[in-house]
Amino acid sequence: MSMRTTVTLADDVAAAVERLSKERGLGMSEALNELVRAGLRVRAPRRRFRQQSRRLGLSIDVTDVAEAIELLEGPAAR
Repeated sequence: MSMRTTVTLADDVAAAVERLSKERGLGMSEALNELVRAGLRVRAPRRRFRQQSRRLGLSIDVTDVAEAIELLEGPAAR
């Protein structure tokens, strides 16, 4: 499937498309597609997410959630 559309290119991008077109003997659309594909292949490496935790020095048993809420917020929170 191909799509026909009108886009406005920045001057530097238009120059790169024109330069590639002349260097490789491609049409403007072919040159633009090559540049876009090259950009899509380059991906920033993802940093692996790591959850950080710190000891707060609290000793609250959270196995009973209602009791933990009452301890933290008072009996009116129920």
